[in-house]
Amino acid sequence: MIGRLNHIAIAVPDLEKASAVYRDTLGARVSKPLPLPAHGVTTVFVELPNTKIELLHPLGDKSPIAGFLERNPAGGVHHVCYEVGDIAAARDKLKARGMRVLGDGEPKTGAHGKPVLFLHPKDFCGTLIEIEQA
Repeated sequence: MIGRLNHIAIAVPDLEKASAVYRDTLGARVSKPLPLPAHGVTTVFVELPNTKIELLHPLGDKSPIAGFLERNPAGGVHHVCYEVGDIAAARDKLKARGMRVLGDGEPKTGAHGKPVLFLHPKDFCGTLIEIEQA
């Protein structure tokens, strides 16, 4: 069902500093910040040869990343994103197997302009999973 690893998301308390670490210290190509108000985050993508790292920073009062950073002030891995061929079919198959889809269960447009859904971490070994239609 899942395809390739699309990205690993890391919540960061300082987006500019985190971007500089990847760009200046590790020599990676780093995108400009992209605010995503519908998701309550500002995101930056670090482009790697085989995948991406997504740096997440809170945007707005209701950002889910703000709560994560309260519990993890230094930041940390927030979620793992896998690609799927058909997000509605993947959702339906996962729900039929008892997996919980977060939110209202309807895909939202993610940072790449493609439909995404999040899956409950308690159903996936304590890891928040994002699926994105490839």
